[in-house]
Amino acid sequence: MKNLTSIFTILSLALIFIRCTDHTEPYPEPQKFTATNFVNGLRSPIGMSLDEKGQIWVTEAGTGKNDGSVVMITPEGKKTTFVSGFPSVKANNSVEGLSHLLYKNGKLYILHGVSGFLYTADVSGFKSGDPEKVLANIEKEDIGTYIRDQKLTEPLNSNGYDLTFGPDGHLYIVDAGSNAIFRRNKADGNLSLFAEIPRPVDTVDAVPTGIVFDGSQFLVSTLTGFPFTSGHARIFKVTTEGAVSAYDTEFTLLTNIALSANNKPLVVQFAQFGMGFTPSSGKILDVHGNVLLDNLMMPTDIKHKGGKDYYLLSYALGTIQKLTY
Repeated sequence: MKNLTSIFTILSLALIFIRCTDHTEPYPEPQKFTATNFVNGLRSPIGMSLDEKGQIWVTEAGTGKNDGSVVMITPEGKKTTFVSGFPSVKANNSVEGLSHLLYKNGKLYILHGVSGFLYTADVSGFKSGDPEKVLANIEKEDIGTYIRDQKLTEPLNSNGYDLTFGPDGHLYIVDAGSNAIFRRNKADGNLSLFAEIPRPVDTVDAVPTGIVFDGSQFLVSTLTGFPFTSGHARIFKVTTEGAVSAYDTEFTLLTNIALSANNKPLVVQFAQFGMGFTPSSGKILDVHGNVLLDNLMMPTDIKHKGGKDYYLLSYALGTIQKLTY
């Protein structure tokens, strides 16, 4: 009996120890990233999303000649075009058209901000090297008309830019043109206004550019509008009921937001603005403003691959880099 009692005592102590330590973070938060080249030759890429096979799906705005596309990149770095021919135009010395995309359960949800469409594509059977699909056969729905009809800006504007799924299964879309978040109902696809993102100052638009759900709330990054003043971009937190408040402030020209292994936000700074966008002034920062990687050329998206590994997209260079720490 004594030996049995000792065993139970040891087991009880072990359980107490596990319960006291199972809240520890699986990985330390990044302090500095190391970057290596992974993919080159992308044409003005905007957004990316990873699937369960480790494949990266990327939106390419193209060259401004109605040649936007969605490409798939294998974990080894081989690129295959899934579909091309999306409208793209040159404006203000940049190419506009496709925005971000999101993969979930064998489907891609693709935003085309300029046209105001949300495309939905079944990619479950698509493999590296397959012939590309026909754009006319990809399902699309008009979301821009509904967003403009809400008359949230003057002049009326819509630019669906990024998207995520909420805990309720609905799709949440940040619209950079109307400075708002819209909810697309999972049952019928109907849209509704979920939240408006406030301006940082009276004369500057918020321009939301990224959205994630951290397990309890949505986090939204903002770019701000012209004159792109340093320190005016913010991260906002949005409750599941749509209440908006500041999460952190004094950032500059944020183009995306991602979550670490511990669900802590990381943000991407596109550039500093002076006489135009200053070359190689992009950065990755943590929520405290600490610089994790700098001297970047117009980064537009960051995605957590898993563990200590991330991918970073450069619009200007047409590259994906692997990041680790």
